[in-house]
Amino acid sequence: MEKFKERGTSLRSFALVFVILAIVIVMTFASPVFMTSKNIINIIRQISINGIIAVGMTFVILTGGIDLSVGAVVAITSVIAGYLLEQGTYWLVACLAAVSISLVFGAFNGVMVAYVGFQPFIATLATVTMGSGIALAFSDGKPFTIKDEAFLAIGQGYVGAIPIPIILLVLVVAAGLIILKTTTFGRYVFAIGGNKNAAKLSGVRTKRVELMVYVISAFCAAIVGLILSARISSGQPTAGEGYELDAIAATAIGGTSMSGGVGSLTGTVFGFMILGLVTNSMNLLNINSFYQQIVKGILIVLAVFLDMYSKRMKK
Repeated sequence: MEKFKERGTSLRSFALVFVILAIVIVMTFASPVFMTSKNIINIIRQISINGIIAVGMTFVILTGGIDLSVGAVVAITSVIAGYLLEQGTYWLVACLAAVSISLVFGAFNGVMVAYVGFQPFIATLATVTMGSGIALAFSDGKPFTIKDEAFLAIGQGYVGAIPIPIILLVLVVAAGLIILKTTTFGRYVFAIGGNKNAAKLSGVRTKRVELMVYVISAFCAAIVGLILSARISSGQPTAGEGYELDAIAATAIGGTSMSGGVGSLTGTVFGFMILGLVTNSMNLLNINSFYQQIVKGILIVLAVFLDMYSKRMKK
C-alpha cells in the first residue's frame, strides 16, 4: 500500500511538472514578454504571496481541516504593522507585534476546532468575519501610510538579484518540508488526517497538533501581511481578500486530499507555481479577469476529481 501511495505521488508530481513545462513552452512562443527578466520577477513576486499562505494551508488540510481566515489575518497584520509604523515604532518591533497578535487568531481557530469541537469551516468562517471587521474598525476603513525604508525592503528589496519575498518563500517552504518529512509532529499531522481516532488511541495528542496547525497557518498569513504591506507601502484593512481561495486551490491542485491524510508540500509548491503561471499567462494574453476565475475553478474541480479517482483505484 505504501509503495502504491509513493508511486501515485510520484506520478502526480511528474504530471504537475509536465503542466508547468507546457505552460512555459507555450507562453514563450505566445508572448515575447513572458521570458523577460521583468516578467519573471513579477511572476516570482505573485507566487511568493500565494505560496507562503499555501504552505500553512497544507498543514491544516492534511489534518482534514480548512482555514478560511487567512485573508483576514493578512489584513489584521497589515493594519497593525501600518499603524505602529505610522506612529514611529521601530520596524522590527512593529513586525513582531503584528505577527504576535495575528497568531492569537490562529490559536482561536485551533481552540474552537480541537477543544470546543467546532467544524473547521464554521470556526474559521467566524474568524474571517470577526477579523475583517476588526481590521476595518481598527483602521476606520482607511489605510496607514508606511514610509519606513527598512520595513519597505521586506516587500520591495533584493538580496543580490533575488527579491526578498522569494527568499522568504524559500525559507518557509524549506521549514515546512523539514517539519512534515523529518519530525514527529509532521508524522502526527498525517496520522490525524488519515484517522484521527486511531491516532488518538495510539497516544497522539491530537488536540495539541490541531491547535498548532492553525497557528502555523496564521503565522504564514502574517508573513504575507508584512510582505504585502511593504510592497504597497501601506497597511490596508482590505488586504488579503480572496487569498484563502488561491491557497486552497494551490493545495488541491498539488494533490493534497481535502479529507486529509494524503498529500505533500512538494505538490503544493507545484500547485502555486501553476496558478501563478496561469494567472500571468492570461494577463499577458489580455484575457478578462472574470475568465481567470473560471479557469481557477476548473483547475480545482480537476484536482478534486483526480483525488477521488485515485482513492477509488486504491480500493
